[in-house]
Amino acid sequence: MTKKFQRKIEEFTCNVCNRRVKGNGYTDHCPECLWGKHVDINPGDRKAKCHGAMKPIDFEEKSGQIRLKYQCQKCSHIFWVKTGSGDNYEKIINIKVDL
Repeated sequence: MTKKFQRKIEEFTCNVCNRRVKGNGYTDHCPECLWGKHVDINPGDRKAKCHGAMKPIDFEEKSGQIRLKYQCQKCSHIFWVKTGSGDNYEKIINIKVDL
């Protein structure tokens, strides 16, 4: 099966910090606290039944792009997502400290 990104422009309220987030079609986590919700099987499809909280547990920088590693707190699924320009950089660099 080929993974195909499906762009979804949605607004949501973060379940962790209660921030209202205006999505741009690529937003899949709160830019302030970095937590997300496990809603996709493939990016943007909104087909996951889990809906568990996605905890940022690590990050890496590759070719100038920072990616966040998440672990779902309900089903333990682990996956990576790209950061957005509005993401809280201080929170990103403190992920490994906060573990």
